[in-house]
Parts: sequence; structure tokens; C-alpha cells
Amino acid sequence: MTRAEAELLLPALPVPWGETVAAAEAYLRASTAPATRRAYASDWRLFTAWAEAQGFVTLPAAAETVALFLAAQAELGVAPSTLARRAAALRYAHEAAGHTTPTQSKLVAATLAGIRRTHGAAPQGKAPATAERIAAMVVHCPPTLAGQRDRALLLLGFAGAFRRSELVALAVADLETVPEGLKVRIRRSKTDPTGQGQVIPILNGSRLRPVDALRTWLTAAGIAQGPVFRPFTKAGRPRPVALSDRSVANLVKHYAGQAGFAAEDFSGHSLRAGFLTSGAEAGASLFKLLEVSRHRRLESVRHYVRLAELFKDHAGADFL
Repeated sequence: MTRAEAELLLPALPVPWGETVAAAEAYLRASTAPATRRAYASDWRLFTAWAEAQGFVTLPAAAETVALFLAAQAELGVAPSTLARRAAALRYAHEAAGHTTPTQSKLVAATLAGIRRTHGAAPQGKAPATAERIAAMVVHCPPTLAGQRDRALLLLGFAGAFRRSELVALAVADLETVPEGLKVRIRRSKTDPTGQGQVIPILNGSRLRPVDALRTWLTAAGIAQGPVFRPFTKAGRPRPVALSDRSVANLVKHYAGQAGFAAEDFSGHSLRAGFLTSGAEAGASLFKLLEVSRHRRLESVRHYVRLAELFKDHAGADFL
């Protein structure tokens, strides 16, 4: 996001008062997650490029302009869920600039409703990297330092049902070794934006052994503090910075492809979905799954349980 875009997505502040205003702007930015700000900035760029090409005013935009933009995007095959986020980005930008938002109009709401009815609104979920798939994927991690990192990342990400942002934010100080495996402190997450912190248990187990893989990586890389998962220099040494969350998605796709799966069906979320799917298939209780996944809504986890148990005790088992 450029500085101009960042300023656009922030509410207008009074005449500059030096460091006080700088601090206020920093707090305003912190009110939304970095990923959300990046997505909104990208959505805003798309909208302004399209509107300017049509000769429409972008700020403030007319409701008719927004409705036409959403319709044009739908015709290009953009998913209804993505269009809803783009409408939210336009609302945010207008409110930040002190304008009445055009997304509140009945015209825009009706356009979005029509798009959902025409194209459907069911989410296109990515394939879960279940225990069996993860085992097949890590076989292809090479016996190099990078391969050790990748193996640890895939196994820990799966074992902790981590979001990719949580995974790359881990520091050595967040890890506590216990006889059963690890206690991992997640300092901030999507469901804990204020940073109260959550601790989750990671079992080493007898098959995948994610804790062993993590120890092997940290020892081989000589990492005793700072980020757990890191990119490499051109010389092949770990850099003193955290890996990007985009890299997690790329690694999952890469090793899924190496294992013979369709790489495009996988994403960073596949690790999290894979743990929940495997847990549900193994008969883990809903509440035990929640203990690891940290979902706010019970229904979010119930979805995985339902999919895993579609044919269990089927109503037609005795007569079909």
C-alpha cells in the first residue's frame, strides 16, 4: 500500500500537531488488521482504475457508479464474497474521507443481492491438508536446511490448526517445552485482535511428530531467539526476519503438487482445515477441536464435523 492509499483509508485528522497526530494515525491504522488494509487498498485501486477509465468520479462516488462497478466485476467472474469485501472497502474509504458512503443505497444493496442470486454465494473452500495428505507432502521436503524449515512449518501449522499469519508471527519465546510436546502462545490472532494472547497445546504424537521436526529445524538453523520461521539469504542462511504469510501458502501449494495433488486446490488455510477435518474424522469432540482452533463460532467448526460424518449413521443405512 502506498502512503497516499494509506492516508486515503484513514479518517481525516485536524491540523497537524506533530507527534500527537502521528501517534493518532498509527492507532487508526492499528484499528484494522494489516491484511484487511492491504485488501481494501487493492480493492480501492481496482475501483478507481475502472471508474476513471469510464470517466466517473471516484470520491465521492455515486451509488450508480458503484453498482455498475460491482456488476462489471461480477461479469468478469469475481466471486460474490469478494465483491462484498470490495463494497466494504469503498464504504471504508468514503467514511475515512468524511463522505456519505454510496454503499448504503438500496441500489447497491439490490445489485449485490442480484449478483448473489445469479451467481450463488457458496464459498469455494480449499482442500484440507489432512493427516494423510500432510504425511505425503512432507516426504518431499529435501534433507537441506530449507527442507527442514518447510517440514517443521507444514507439520506445526497442521498440528496447531494455525492461520498462516499466526504461524509466521511465532517467536522462540512463544514456545514452551512440556513432557507431552509444546505449549505455544499465540500473541495476536484474527479472533484476538487486542492481543490478550492464547496458549494452545501441540502434541508430538507418534506418527507426524511436529515437535521433533520443529526442534530439528531450530537446532540446525541455530535459532535461539526471534522469529521461528524465516526466509533465506542468497547464501542459504536464515535471515533475522519472519517469513511472509504469502510464503506459507506458496509452500503448501508447492508440496501438495510434489505429492501429486492439484496444487491450485490448496492454500495456507489447508493446514488449519486439515487438522479440523482429521480431528473430526477421528471422532474428536467439537469442544476439543475448538480448544486448538480457537474459533469464535461453534458453527464454523461444526461445518468440518458435518463433512467428516456425512455417511456416519446414515438415515438410509438399513434400507438403501
